[in-house]
Amino acid sequence: MTSLLAISDLHASYGDIAALVGVDLEVGEREIVAILGANGAGKTTLLRAISGVVATKGVIRLAGEQIENDPPHVRVERGLVHVPEGRGVFPFLSVAENLELGAFPARARAGRQAEMEHVLDLFPQLKRLLHRRAGSLSGGEQQMVAIGRGLMSRPRLLMLDEPSLGLAPMVFDAILETIRRLNECGLTILLVEQAVQDSLSVAHRCYLFGEGRVVLSGDPEQLSRDPRVRDAYLGHAPATTEGGS
Repeated sequence: MTSLLAISDLHASYGDIAALVGVDLEVGEREIVAILGANGAGKTTLLRAISGVVATKGVIRLAGEQIENDPPHVRVERGLVHVPEGRGVFPFLSVAENLELGAFPARARAGRQAEMEHVLDLFPQLKRLLHRRAGSLSGGEQQMVAIGRGLMSRPRLLMLDEPSLGLAPMVFDAILETIRRLNECGLTILLVEQAVQDSLSVAHRCYLFGEGRVVLSGDPEQLSRDPRVRDAYLGHAPATTEGGS
């Protein structure tokens, strides 16, 4: 496996409260890696640390190059794109304007028309909504806009934080299918998600977090059979999973 993202001994704190403690983690090229864990386990902080919006100690490498001292906009230019929890659309801008903002990085500007066509192919529902204010859309439609905006930046690594949040199960199933399609096209994805069974169904590998630390890691089949995962998240019956795409 060729590593795209490699994290070594990563620490992050909010004041005196440790949020990440000595995290080691790796994401290979063309993988979907899922980050699992309860609320407060450090999952969102991990993505914020990788993005550079919280202070960290430790080493973060993207494609072999250290980026832990780079400001967030430089990390985006390098191809690291974060779709945050809660979608974060600009409610008073149109869908088209929200998407176009994703093409702000220099690496994305020249190809923004092609990327727009790609996004609308992935999310055909957005074609009729391009001139609507993003804030007037349903939660599922806003999630499509948020992911589409991330794709407009031409990511090498797309980080998704809780894409199921506030969505009906059928809508999230469609989002999961889009994640699979993107990965099949070669995109590397780091997925933070509380819907553990859904995460296990789409991921190649998973990390279970607890109190800011990696508690367990492995492929979905391994984790689904581990009592710590099965009892806490899946019930007592072993889960049936399909790894990857």
